Amino acid sequence: MRLGLNSPLVTAFPGQHSPWERSAGIAELTAVAEAADRLGFDYLTCSEHVAVPAEIAAQRGGTYWDPLATLSYLAARTERIRLHTQILVIGYHHPLEIAKRYGTLDMLSGGRVVLGLGVGSLKEEFDLLSADWERRGKVSDDALDALRSSLSKREVEHHGPFYDFADLVVEPHAVQQRVPIWIGGHTPISLRRAVKYGDGWCPFGLPHDKLAEMLSAVEVPEGFEIVLGAGRPLDPIGEGERTARALRRTRDAGATIANVHVQADSATHYVEQLEALAAISAEIQED
Repeated sequence: MRLGLNSPLVTAFPGQHSPWERSAGIAELTAVAEAADRLGFDYLTCSEHVAVPAEIAAQRGGTYWDPLATLSYLAARTERIRLHTQILVIGYHHPLEIAKRYGTLDMLSGGRVVLGLGVGSLKEEFDLLSADWERRGKVSDDALDALRSSLSKREVEHHGPFYDFADLVVEPHAVQQRVPIWIGGHTPISLRRAVKYGDGWCPFGLPHDKLAEMLSAVEVPEGFEIVLGAGRPLDPIGEGERTARALRRTRDAGATIANVHVQADSATHYVEQLEALAAISAEIQED
């Protein structure tokens, strides 16, 4: 099981961000990204919301750095760590917009993009962007089909119920022969959608026993990634045993990658926590 880093600063989800992040900026984020790259973490994340209603931001957070701008910058400051859009809302974009923008990022980063995509759950934002809330599931399925037929290709074609195009050139395009697509969500439908259209599933908001139960009901293809959260923010330095138990529990639930947060009181402390976490993970690999 590998470790993916749920990036600090770029979101301010209640209960998962620390006070030091409020006054931190790009220098601190860069220090964390460079350390994660050096230590062998699998990916960095950046999520997407355009505008969150104030009353909803109190529960879901209102800070969301733009993923394309953020990951493009971090691509230039790192060498091997992957760049994971956890999560782009599919219905907010034409599939060729995603193919062009993130295909360009894949080219610039040397093939390090992982497209995390989701159907979306915030009706107010759909309405704001004139996106189709009622048919978002069907729109997403067609968009995923269109993306799979368009990523990594110069000449693109797709004929579906919502998107129909042919004889078009997308250049530059992704350099990976198959850009990984991981589907977010917390329902059996999201898991089935991930198996049908994607290369991995990154659920949220569910306990490990429920996740294990859902996974046992579906036959996943070889190489399919199961990206599960490791629970509340970890404290590898102060609570090494609890951290090890959390990672083992995540692995035993079926994870191929653990999506982790760490506790910290500064960027320097955050990097130290990552170093301790990487050492604990290395020990677990020997189990």
